[in-house]
Amino acid sequence: MRRSLLLPLLLLTLFLPAASWAQTLNGLIAGKLVGTDGAPLENISVSLKKAGTGVNTSADGSFKLKAEAGTQLLHISGLGYVTQETSVEVVAGKTTTLPTLTLAINKHELAEVKIMESRGLNQRPASVSKMPIAPLDLPQAAVTIDRQVLEQQQVLRLSDALVNVSGLYVTSATGGTQEELGSRGFAYGSNNTFKNGVRFNNGVMPEASSLERMEVLKGSAAILYGNVAAGGVLNLVTKKPQFERGGSVGLRVGSFGLWKPTVDVYGAVGKSDKVAFRLNGTFEKANSYRDEVKSDRVYVNPSLLFELTPKTTLVLEGDYLRDNRTPDFGVGAIDYNVLDSRTRFLNVPGAQYTTNQTSTTATITSRLNDAWQVRGVAGFQRYDNDQRTGNRPTGINNGTITKGGKVYPRPLMYGNWQRSLARTQAAENYYSAQLDLIGKFSTGFISHTLLLGADADQYQTNSLTYATQLYDSINVFDRSRVVASPAKRVSGFDELYAGSRALGSTRRAGFYAQDLLSLTEKIKVLAGLRWSYLETPITNYAYTAPNAKGEQTIMATEAKTRYDNAFSPRVGLVFQPIKTMSLFASYSNSFVPNTGATAFDINNKPLAPSIIDQVEVGIKNDLFKGALSANVTAYQIVNSNQIQAVLAADIPKDAPNQTSPQELAGQVTSKGVEVDVQSKPMYGVSVIAGYSYNNTAYTKSNIYENGSRLRYNPAHTANLSVFYNFSSAFGNNTFLRGLSAGFTTYYVGDKLAGRNTRTTVANDAFRLISIPNYTQFDASLGYSYERFSLRVKLANILDELSYNMHDDNSVNPIAPRNFSATASYRL
Repeated sequence: MRRSLLLPLLLLTLFLPAASWAQTLNGLIAGKLVGTDGAPLENISVSLKKAGTGVNTSADGSFKLKAEAGTQLLHISGLGYVTQETSVEVVAGKTTTLPTLTLAINKHELAEVKIMESRGLNQRPASVSKMPIAPLDLPQAAVTIDRQVLEQQQVLRLSDALVNVSGLYVTSATGGTQEELGSRGFAYGSNNTFKNGVRFNNGVMPEASSLERMEVLKGSAAILYGNVAAGGVLNLVTKKPQFERGGSVGLRVGSFGLWKPTVDVYGAVGKSDKVAFRLNGTFEKANSYRDEVKSDRVYVNPSLLFELTPKTTLVLEGDYLRDNRTPDFGVGAIDYNVLDSRTRFLNVPGAQYTTNQTSTTATITSRLNDAWQVRGVAGFQRYDNDQRTGNRPTGINNGTITKGGKVYPRPLMYGNWQRSLARTQAAENYYSAQLDLIGKFSTGFISHTLLLGADADQYQTNSLTYATQLYDSINVFDRSRVVASPAKRVSGFDELYAGSRALGSTRRAGFYAQDLLSLTEKIKVLAGLRWSYLETPITNYAYTAPNAKGEQTIMATEAKTRYDNAFSPRVGLVFQPIKTMSLFASYSNSFVPNTGATAFDINNKPLAPSIIDQVEVGIKNDLFKGALSANVTAYQIVNSNQIQAVLAADIPKDAPNQTSPQELAGQVTSKGVEVDVQSKPMYGVSVIAGYSYNNTAYTKSNIYENGSRLRYNPAHTANLSVFYNFSSAFGNNTFLRGLSAGFTTYYVGDKLAGRNTRTTVANDAFRLISIPNYTQFDASLGYSYERFSLRVKLANILDELSYNMHDDNSVNPIAPRNFSATASYRL
């Protein structure tokens, strides 16, 4: 009963008084910029030189900028104008209005290039870390990719953005309906993927056009988020409301019938200086390089910002995504050999994957005093999916027939495959609440940055699976070839009947504390502990086949509820020999609940969560006065109590569980190195580069060969992106100053699919499939003139062929050479 009250109690705390984080009270700077002719100047950058934050002037030349109380140095710059700096005295809780400022045209010096993000990799704290910690003080690798990079590279899907983060990769694209990600040998699921700090269901491809930035916190994040995989977490931050009016409309077109209009508008609600809004959305329709595959989707993302008091802000965000596409399990394989085709489609007619996802988030932030703040986040998500598809292309005839224990060739049977129809419906309600208290204080000579927090969430799931029915038989190489169909078959999805239903209501709660202790200016320690609690009740229902009247009987199995809890400690040491360099070492662990019908030991007791230990060491550098950031990290992750089957010889004859007992005795080890390099834009050039090496293997197993690599993880990845803005070199040249160009190259080393060989099975038929390495090369060209801009991109110029695979039955080729263009108009 007490546990069931955790979620509502946490939700109620979000309505307690609160205010935004700052060291001092804020004020507002207002002003207007004009040219020497008295005309208002639009899109001029106005920023606080110390804080680095700023805004652009609106169409009438006006601007409003929040600033901390005290003396502030205002930096004003724009293409073709002389840069100015002016001192402003900001009064807490009041608006300081400046006299009209006049900017002169710069006739002699090169025009300054406007930079959307002027902070380097090690100067941008990530909100996913939950604490206001400078990246150089964080004993963990973290990478942020901002909107400027996403726009330069014309990111359409998350997989397009992954090329900027070393060691983050696509593991598979099962059914062609989602992109499954991984890092350091561990898969990201819905537990590891967040939007604005709240988990979201990654069973559908998220919309990239709404993103302000993408944050990746590598390694263990269990102390902050509880039940997450060891590889890291991904947080997608959407665009936020602004009081300055603006926006854009755009249209993207591309190969394979891609058509994608977008809109983004923002500003104050009316003339209010307390309420601002933002609304962005898109519609997308496309065919595919895969035969018969189509997709269409609609996305809307509204948000509101309320300045409730000088100390309190509230952000309300919501989004809706409807995604329809053709499920596609790829080209298939015979005897673990990939079939030779990039376009061949093997699914049944009428296959459809339909998803509707709605989410809402409320974030309230309040400053209690100059040193303490409280932040609360409440979220709700609704996820509905209806999948109608054929079976995955597995068990395709290899051209032989067995009689009397002997194998005889039958060439005419080669490639024959019997298809069936399957349907699943899934509905999910997800509720979440977080409450964090953050403060700075000192005890003697030690400075503290303290985080105290609690969170709770609940998944309510309802999954209906229809009974699979035979449909037809085809030849995968020539679908026009006549193949005998099964005698009993259905003609369509409407003839399928319910087979089973599973109802779940997973409940989780956690309490955590973390403290950054500054022992000296050069030595810092980050330490913390989390306790997590999980309940996983599941009720299963089975349906009998319909009788002559079409009636079915429902039979419920006994409901089983698991109760798990785990501690997640973390400790890290940071040494900064100079202000622009930090050396760090850390230890942390995460946990994986062992759920499922077989997660019981020989005594029929549920297995405890598997605890995964992780050690990480690294160096972070800001070079050339912060113009270039270069970070190197090495890690080892060990799951020394992985779940595995108990060997039959080790099961006592009187054991209560004789059928499929499991034990925590296996071991998997992941080792690797990651390098991330980012530059600030300098002389018009910006660079992002990276490299990763990973080896994840069984190091202790009674099922698989020790030393054998786990599937889906590339041994090496490497990336390089270079972009150049010509205005840096050509200054006020009317034509060339709006021109930009760049390229991105991404290397994915060899990885494995198929199935690991079982050492416990004589003449085991399982085999691994080697997925070929590839290098993808993209190039882009952009041009901007006044409010208009145009970007063109040619992707996979070398027309490389490789695959994203899951086991041996979802063999999805990567996209061939393709073209896209995006035209936009700034409002």
